[in-house]
Amino acid sequence: MLGYHIDYSQTKWCLIISILLTLVATGSWEGSYIYQLWKESLREKELLQKRTLQNEFDALKSQVNPHFLFNSLNSLSSLIHENPKDAEKFLDEMSSVYRYILKNNELELSEIGTEISFIQSYYHLLKTRYTDGLNLKIEVNANLNEYLIPPLSLQILVENAVKHNIILREAPLHLLIKNIGNDWLVVSNNLQRKIAKVPSNKVGLKNIASKYKLLGKQDIIINETESEFSVQIPIIK
Repeated sequence: MLGYHIDYSQTKWCLIISILLTLVATGSWEGSYIYQLWKESLREKELLQKRTLQNEFDALKSQVNPHFLFNSLNSLSSLIHENPKDAEKFLDEMSSVYRYILKNNELELSEIGTEISFIQSYYHLLKTRYTDGLNLKIEVNANLNEYLIPPLSLQILVENAVKHNIILREAPLHLLIKNIGNDWLVVSNNLQRKIAKVPSNKVGLKNIASKYKLLGKQDIIINETESEFSVQIPIIK
């Protein structure tokens, strides 16, 4: 064509050079893309760590605020005079709660069994304060104990329920923590909202949702009916 004749000896080298140039160009592009993904994963990990620390800090602040300390110490003082054995147990549980929160700022994920043990200590403090006005039932299969969730997730959900609902002996607040198969944990409570709305920016729920998003997991599910409020959080296997 147009006086051109194919030189097959040169064609082979043209093909080899073309393939090499294509491999170099493609490799460079893929390498750049993988590098960008690596940088993005580092950024997300750093953001997750920051949110984790902020979450632990917020939880710690809620526990060490003067009102909480006053109620806990007042309960402890009453127990010392009325029942020294119960006072000793209360003090042990209180120490466990503070120790867990202080240590937990180094964790991104925590075993479900560990979180349940912690929530039982936390519930003991609440139960001493609210007595028959508060009840907690835990129905989580033991075979899920080594699976993972973001730390303090259960505590935040229990705390939200206590914060926003009426708790009276004649109108007790019932809390339930259970699993749905091997995929979800659910924290639910009967809904009896306080007449005076408690100021809230829903930071706790946002922090839990943000952690799951940064971990690349499913979103949490919030359900509310006229009689019940529940939050489902994914189990990380």
